[in-house]
Amino acid sequence: MIYTRADLSIYLKADIARYGNKPPTIIDRILKNEKWYIWQYIRALRHVEFYINTGKKKSICFLFWWCRYKHLSFKTHITIYPNTCGEGVYIPHIGDMIWVKSSARIGRNCTLRPGVVIGKKGVENAVDAPVTVGDNVNFGLGVRVLGKLHIGNNVSIGANSVVTKDIPDNAVAVGLPASVIKILED
Repeated sequence: MIYTRADLSIYLKADIARYGNKPPTIIDRILKNEKWYIWQYIRALRHVEFYINTGKKKSICFLFWWCRYKHLSFKTHITIYPNTCGEGVYIPHIGDMIWVKSSARIGRNCTLRPGVVIGKKGVENAVDAPVTVGDNVNFGLGVRVLGKLHIGNNVSIGANSVVTKDIPDNAVAVGLPASVIKILED
């Protein structure tokens, strides 16, 4: 959770570190590179989280970042609700829709590829179906995570898998429905 400007700075530094500590330049903006749009979306998301958590939702700055966050969400087809992802979120490409439910709790250094859907979109009551994802989780293309479940730390989930059961730590899971094919040793 982001509560101070220092926390906001820590989150943004961890996020940009996943992109090789090279923020997009004005050339990326002029050329309309996806790297620029992804970084601007993550930046807007972190600012919205800051203003929500500090109780400054009535400020003009919050309104600016909220409008920017929503605009970039429509433009990139990425919807990550505030306060769902830990620091170091990484989105390598823009493609199919990425959607993270508002009741999801995702740990640090998560990789979200195009087509990842976390949580059932039709279920509006966030309390009854939370999804908990640990640290260092790597989602492949088109992964669907459905239902109330827990995904452990250091997990890789293969492309087009549908996760309907819990996955333990240090595992590789694939399939429809996803099953653990390998437990990695420490």
